[in-house]
Formats: sequence, C-alpha cells, structure tokens
Amino acid sequence: MTLAPAAPPVFSLRPTNFTKSRRCCRCSSTISRTDDSSSSPATNTSSTLRPAVILPGLGNNTTDYQKLTLILKEYGVPTVVAKVSRIDWLRNAAGLLDPNYWRGTLRPRPVLDWYLRRVNEAVNEAKELAQDANISLVGHSAGGWLARVYLQEFKSSDISLLLTLGTPHLPPPKGVSGVIDQTRGLLDYVKQHCAKAVYTPELRYVCIAGRYQQGARLIGANNSGGSAAMVDIDQPIADIAVVNGTTTLTPAAATLRARFIGQGYKQVCGQADVWGDGVVPEISAHLEGALNISLDGVYHSPVGSDDTTRPWYGSPAIVEQWIHHLVN
Repeated sequence: MTLAPAAPPVFSLRPTNFTKSRRCCRCSSTISRTDDSSSSPATNTSSTLRPAVILPGLGNNTTDYQKLTLILKEYGVPTVVAKVSRIDWLRNAAGLLDPNYWRGTLRPRPVLDWYLRRVNEAVNEAKELAQDANISLVGHSAGGWLARVYLQEFKSSDISLLLTLGTPHLPPPKGVSGVIDQTRGLLDYVKQHCAKAVYTPELRYVCIAGRYQQGARLIGANNSGGSAAMVDIDQPIADIAVVNGTTTLTPAAATLRARFIGQGYKQVCGQADVWGDGVVPEISAHLEGALNISLDGVYHSPVGSDDTTRPWYGSPAIVEQWIHHLVN
C-alpha cells in the first residue's frame, strides 16, 4: 500500500526567473512575497504560536522528521511528531485478511487504527503546549490523507490548519490499463466519506506539491518538451499557486530514470508524463477547495534528500516558502 468542473481543466505550468512569487488561478494576478518575520527564524522560541503535529508518511518513522522539527521550533512553532517506527507499517498487512482488500474496497478502520491512535496521542501532547491556541496538522505523503481520516473520525475542534506535503490525495482513475490502486480502495473511501477541503478562517487546507522530476512514458513522446508539462487529467483543480525558487528543474528527457519515475506517477494518477516530486504527481497532491501550491525543484522524501542538490519539503530553504501558513 503506497500510500469537478464540467470539463477537465488544462494547465501549462512553466518556471520563470523570478523568486518567491505566487500565482493564484482564481484572481489571475501575481503577488510577490517579501521576507518578513513570518519567513525568518524566530529569535524568541517561547512564542505562543499554535503547535504543529507532524504525521509521518508511509514507511517513514519519527526520527526522519527530527530536523524539520528543529527548523519549525526555530520559527517559534512548538512541534510534536506522531510516534511511528518503520516496523509499525507492517501492521498494515492485517488488511490482507480483509476481503475488501482483494475487492479494492478497503476502509481505513480497523486496519489503520494503530496509526490514528498515534496521531491522537500526538494531538493530545500538542494540546498541552497550545496554551488555549489551536493546532496545525502537517501531513507528509500518506500522512496527509490519514490526517483527513483523523479529522473525520476524531472530530477535533482544536485543529485550524491541515497542511499537506506531497500527499497523494486523489484515488487513481478507474479503467486505465496497467494501473492498480495500491491503496486498495482507501483513497476512494477518503474521497467519498471524508470532509471536503476548505479554506476558511476556522479551518484551512493547504496542499503543497513538488515539481522535482517530469516522468516519461515507456514508449512514445511526452506531451510537451522542455520544462513545461501539459496536464489533462479528469480530476478537479482548485486555486493553484506556483512558487518558483532558485532551484533548476530536472530536465524531462526520456531517460531510463524519467521512464521509471513516470511509471510510478501512472500508478497514482493514471498518466506517466506529468510533473511530480519523484513519487507523487503534482496533480494528485492538490485538492479542490484547498489553497494549492506547487514548489519547483522539491523532492518527495527526507530519506535520500539533500538540502542543496535534492531538497525535500522539510529542507530549510523550502520550509521558508510555506512556514507563513503556520505562523500567521
């Protein structure tokens, strides 16, 4: 386990040369964000900013987020990581005994109850740090859609922000040759039963996608050349902000690496020649109703990342581009 409009929209996302700018499709305007106290580490870490709870992704453990925890604390954000070890993920094998697994109609509970309990423990710990403030959930990869399950099942009114990092929110399309739902129906359940994404004063969904590598088909040419990708997939899109940093995007030549990554993308979104973070396609990491942001040059996982040549969502320069959602 890896984890609408009347006509599907088509977006052409092209990197530009300016730095730290944001394009919002709703207002069709470009707003430059200048550095201020919200994008610089806090000198006083005793701030009463709302605490953050980090939800690890599939196969990750608590210590993978140790550096990110320290970075957030430098900004004055008290942080708790749900206690998960790599071996804990073997508990998901219990799903093999459920007939719904083989039908592709698996539900999160009871298979993932162990994870939801760990999240609840972390949320309770964060509440002790909150000093009557609300709490932010930061879900990495599968931790993002598991956060949505948690919100649905535990009904916590203390959570005011769900920020997801490279989360495959959308189930893979049905009827596409060679595509198998690796979640065995879990993402279908989330889509059908969990609350829709919103961006309101009471609760804000912020979904961040990375554009590290464009995939390639096994046979045939890509949809577009150069550093642009035309995305034409039957999935809803809400507001999208494309934030361009100083990182140079990986060329999308039809290399063995691009083809290999493309096959991974295809299992998630049904299409190989799209941009993504090396694991999760950009199109799958966004949710209708959320504030959707794409960051250039960002890799999926802390495992195998490098803050200079292969930064992930939790690298210092990348955190700087989304930290204001936690501190404002």
